[in-house]
Amino acid sequence: MLLRFLPVLLLVAPVFGAGELDRARQQFARAQYREAIQTLSPVAGSPDAGVQETIGRSWFMLAEYKKAQEAFEKAVALQPRSSSYHHWLGKAYGRRAETSNPLSAPMLASKARQSFERAVELDGRNAEAINDLFSYYMEAPGFLGGGIDKAAILAKKIEAIDPVEYHYALAQIAEKRKDVRTAEHHFREAFQLAPRSVGRAIDLARFLANEGRLQESEAVFAQAEKIAPNAPRLLFEKANAFVKAKKNLPEAKNLLERYLRSPLTPDDPPRAEAERLLKQAAQLGA
Repeated sequence: MLLRFLPVLLLVAPVFGAGELDRARQQFARAQYREAIQTLSPVAGSPDAGVQETIGRSWFMLAEYKKAQEAFEKAVALQPRSSSYHHWLGKAYGRRAETSNPLSAPMLASKARQSFERAVELDGRNAEAINDLFSYYMEAPGFLGGGIDKAAILAKKIEAIDPVEYHYALAQIAEKRKDVRTAEHHFREAFQLAPRSVGRAIDLARFLANEGRLQESEAVFAQAEKIAPNAPRLLFEKANAFVKAKKNLPEAKNLLERYLRSPLTPDDPPRAEAERLLKQAAQLGA
């Protein structure tokens, strides 16, 4: 009896899965991560890389990095030549490395680097993977495959893809080398090349705040507010600058509370990070 209905089942199952995946992706875009996971729960065991990727991204945004890693590993196994899947797997390994114990962190960090490098190898124009690999090289010690010289070589690849991002990369390298003047030059160049980019304004404002030039930083944040009033990332980064400087803490708390009430997207900092910063602001202001 089952065999008679098998062709019908084979036709219906993919349609159901496709519909659920579309709905889950829409929920993910609205930052409804738990809802996306719930929507895909009936097809969570599906050999569909897109399903596994969406589940993985949703767990990642909920800071459930081990679950995210497991889903991305399935996606990579299903489509081993996908640069995007390797990139997201690297992000999950990286976050696990940041939050794990000292014994397992080095292994996870190395896996993150390997995944990022594989993503870039598969697609030399995957800007997000290149940027994450660049950040890894900048932050990781040499024994884990990091190094500022590697970052400088990779910056050349960024130049061919995005001149604005190239200046941002050079600014970070200069900062690492304690060359404040060169860093500021490149942060300003990036902003001048993209004067309507709130992100480039935030980068410059954050740099100035880190240098203790809070008044100048606030002036650039004011420019950013004209570009994108109430942009969630702007609320977060301005509050972050205040908390780091241990100044304007009541305003920082207000900004973070507004951030947490905002409709966030996957491009915004995770809610967990904003909650951590809010707690820090409260402790500093106590």
